[in-house]
Amino acid sequence: MAGSTDSIRQKAPASKPLLSNAQIANMSVGFLGIQFAFGLQNANVSRIFQTLGAKLEEIPILWIAAPLTGLIIQPIIGHLSDKTWMPKLGRRRPYFLLGAVLASLALLVFPNVSALWMAAILLWLLDASINISMEPFRAFVGDMLPDSQRTKGFAMQSFFIGVGAVISSALPYLLTKAGVANEAAAGEIPNSVKLSFTMGAVIYLATVLYTVLTTKEYSPTQLAQFGATEESHAVNIKTPPSAFIKKGILWLAIGLVASGWLFWHNSQSSQHLEKELYVLTLGLATYGLLQMVAAAMAKARQTNGFVEVMDDLNYLPTTMKQLAVVQFFTWFALFSMWIYCTPALAQHIYNTTDPGSAAYNKMGNWVGVLFGFYNGFSALFAFLLPVIEKKYSRPVTRMVALIAGGLGLISFYFFKNDQLLIISMAGIGFAWASILAMPYSMLTQALPAQKMGVYMGIFNFFIVIPQILAATLLGFLTKQLFNGQAIFTIIVGGASMLVAALLTLRIKDQKPQH
Repeated sequence: MAGSTDSIRQKAPASKPLLSNAQIANMSVGFLGIQFAFGLQNANVSRIFQTLGAKLEEIPILWIAAPLTGLIIQPIIGHLSDKTWMPKLGRRRPYFLLGAVLASLALLVFPNVSALWMAAILLWLLDASINISMEPFRAFVGDMLPDSQRTKGFAMQSFFIGVGAVISSALPYLLTKAGVANEAAAGEIPNSVKLSFTMGAVIYLATVLYTVLTTKEYSPTQLAQFGATEESHAVNIKTPPSAFIKKGILWLAIGLVASGWLFWHNSQSSQHLEKELYVLTLGLATYGLLQMVAAAMAKARQTNGFVEVMDDLNYLPTTMKQLAVVQFFTWFALFSMWIYCTPALAQHIYNTTDPGSAAYNKMGNWVGVLFGFYNGFSALFAFLLPVIEKKYSRPVTRMVALIAGGLGLISFYFFKNDQLLIISMAGIGFAWASILAMPYSMLTQALPAQKMGVYMGIFNFFIVIPQILAATLLGFLTKQLFNGQAIFTIIVGGASMLVAALLTLRIKDQKPQH
């Protein structure tokens, strides 16, 4: 057996076989269900919160559970899935299935809650469950496809994301047209929303099951032959305990000083900063403490998964660092739209801020349709991305798409006719297709294959951190700077996406590492 292992080590890694379009589609169908849940969440949660009594400026902090959940869950799930192998289900598929079951249950319960605190908890549970499924799906493409097909693989995911989001976003509107009640008594969720979430639960579970049953993962032996895993399972911690301690002290000090300054400012000034900023400042301090815990464990030679993840955070690939800055400004923009689209447009076009009014609920349904349009445009643009990439480059392709998205967001201000907003959604849809595919296509070629899952989870930090920042700052900006005019918050998001477009030019593609 030792001789067999040695022979594998001495041979040049075999190439992964090319998969057919049907096989790539089968492994991506589950993303339709994942995005169905996200589409329902993005288009309806602010509406649910306001129906249950949340004020406009309180909505961002209620949303903060979602990105915080991803920050914690995705690296853990990524690390675990890198280390998992179940003979019947494989490496990533057990997590697809677990997340689908939990998310489907959350979808069934969410629109039936009767209090705001219950809705906030359900959002946390739903987002945690979606993240359990979603992160391994990203690593799945890296596991299963050769480099030459990865852009196509992520584009296929983008297509199914677009299809799922189109249907889910427009579902309350379509159900209302079919005669399902779209209004309810004060403090109650309309039946159109309740039925949409029930249908979402069924579709989520069914599509993930389809992928689990139609796609077989490569075994550890096969992946080793492809050069995609290390023969040795020994954990190599590169960060010495002293470096962990230095980083820990630095981040702990920054977090505590920032928290102390925030407390002092709010106690001395009449212009209070939002208390939600403590999420950021105390989060930095917590990160410092975690580095110090990792130092203690490393010094005691306790090389567990926690230490390994903290070590990986200290040695990010160059391409990931370059992508991280772009991700920050991109997702800050997206979160501004998801939080404020319905209240901003209801106020800007229909001159109402009353979530119980017919006009507000009409805009709520129309925003669902608009979200369906941008996701539909995304599905159409998805298969153009490999064509544009081949002619130019991946960074240039993404830059052009982000410019289109930024201009689309800014155009909200200039369109007073709600039908014209479909034009805005074309630009946003182009950006969305790129956001879902191009960063991951660039990233998977720069990652150590045996750490694909954990690095994909860590990459989610640069999606989550700007969302936390948006959730803590956008309420302050809307209330204090824009006098409650949420349309200007959307413009800030558009400007942020244009900054991301310019920063894309810094990205240098790298050859794959094995």
